[in-house]
Amino acid sequence: MSIISLQPVPVTAVLVSPLVVVIPIFNESATIGSVVSEWTAVFRSLEIDYQFLLINDGSSDDTMGVLRQMEASDPDRLVVVDKPNAGHGRTCRLGYSAAAAAPLVEWVLQIDSDGQCDSSYFEEFWSHREEADCIFGRRVQRDDGYARAMTSKFCKFGASLLGGRDMVDPNVPYRLMRRETLADALVRIPASFNIHNVALTFILKKTDGVRWVYVPIRFRDRQGGSNSINLSNVAHWGFDMLLELRKLK
Repeated sequence: MSIISLQPVPVTAVLVSPLVVVIPIFNESATIGSVVSEWTAVFRSLEIDYQFLLINDGSSDDTMGVLRQMEASDPDRLVVVDKPNAGHGRTCRLGYSAAAAAPLVEWVLQIDSDGQCDSSYFEEFWSHREEADCIFGRRVQRDDGYARAMTSKFCKFGASLLGGRDMVDPNVPYRLMRRETLADALVRIPASFNIHNVALTFILKKTDGVRWVYVPIRFRDRQGGSNSINLSNVAHWGFDMLLELRKLK
């Protein structure tokens, strides 16, 4: 499979495995290879037919070069998209939309590219697929710092207040979703939104009949790159999130 442009039809056409793993990537040339290797080992041990949808969000380092090499080594399992930078949320949305539109896909897993999502929990996620439509991680232990934990707590509080129910861990980047359930939720979220993971949780939690399972997870520290957060931007981010979620009510 060659590297494809930001077009939904060709992306959809090459997604043919029951499990598609959506990974947004920005400046992770040092980590993405080890992340894919770690998860590949788990999928093979569980005998799961899988594909990675690796979306380069306009990286300024050599991430794209690394992805080209990885794709060449395993073209049947790696689908690579290169696009201009648009942020984590919109990049996730691209991956979600592509996977949701592919009829052979049964499950969509989203993880991040920095090594924080520990693959050792995935077997438990996978074991719940007969009883659930959404299997989300719940971060009970975090190694990535107080500031990020507080940002997630604010996100949970704001989303839960607006949604009228406990959103649990609405921005967790460790989530397994049934394709049909994901597709139904996406049509209710404008593509112009920025904070898509929170918006998606918000819609899914407010949808009657969606079956949930939460798996307690430890969230590791970043395996590479920079683990920093600009606290001066947190309030602005939170305000924007609340304004966007209000549009979904």
